[in-house]
Amino acid sequence: MYLTFYGLTEKPFNPTPDPRFLYMSPAHREALAQLSYGVQERKGFMLLTGRVGTGKTTLLHALRRRLDGQIAISFVFNSGLPFDGILEYVLEDLGIAKGLESRAQRLIALNNFLIDRERTGQNTVLIFDEAQNLDPATLEQIRLLSNFETPTDKLLQIVLVGQPELRTRLHLPDLQQLKQRIGLRYHIPPLTPGEARQYVRRRLRIAGAHDLGLFTDPAVDRLTEYSGGIPRIINMVCDHSLVFGYADQKRRIDRSTINQAIDYLEEGAPRQRSAWRLPGWKTRGVSRWGFGTLAVAVAGAVVGLALRVDTAVLGLVQSVRHLLIR
Repeated sequence: MYLTFYGLTEKPFNPTPDPRFLYMSPAHREALAQLSYGVQERKGFMLLTGRVGTGKTTLLHALRRRLDGQIAISFVFNSGLPFDGILEYVLEDLGIAKGLESRAQRLIALNNFLIDRERTGQNTVLIFDEAQNLDPATLEQIRLLSNFETPTDKLLQIVLVGQPELRTRLHLPDLQQLKQRIGLRYHIPPLTPGEARQYVRRRLRIAGAHDLGLFTDPAVDRLTEYSGGIPRIINMVCDHSLVFGYADQKRRIDRSTINQAIDYLEEGAPRQRSAWRLPGWKTRGVSRWGFGTLAVAVAGAVVGLALRVDTAVLGLVQSVRHLLIR
């Protein structure tokens, strides 16, 4: 809808975790470096946490792309599966023999796979996204997978990724052994105001924008204030702001447009509705009054005039008034 108007080649604020759009804030850069180090140095268990929408899944896709071809990776997205379902999924993902019915057979097959890779100097990683949803019993079974090891190395590296409550869950008495095995921990904080500005500009640049100042500084300040520095919320507000900006034919997104998008997300309707423009109307007055106020004013004037005309004209005026208010 707005791509051509703003000179974009693709949508810059899609909610999908596309690693091309990953903004490497200092925190994200450190997290990616830590995870890469932990995997390559065979740290066993690693923990990555962050609030909803801080870019954890996008970061994992970037990690997967960085390690692609070097390390076998199984990426478990569905944390609602029971352990046997997880085990079946992992074996399928790693291309290990199918048709194994019992848990023991599956564990033996996984162990043999890991030993064969170790003999050739290759590593294997198991990543759990949304790990805060895993129940304690399943987490304990996952811990037991770390028993696949040689006297010198861990055969399987396990990355638990989730929201901050995952750290709280690890304090449960039943999970103390798992907590003690975590060799690397990192928490991703929200973006700072300066980082949020760079985040918006980076996504615009990747999407083909020539004007990286498309969002004014006051607009970004309001955006950061509302989003709390959470990238996912920034994406939603920015995408809706571009829609409203296009509807109002604004070449730059200002603070008022950001507020319209925020109101839409919060209430389902923008604070200022776009005016219904007719050829020759001055839109500045329309924008200042708002559509509803203008419609009432025009309708009132028309009704006043109607009192001095015949019945036929009155009917026509009432029809026009109805159309304007609707």
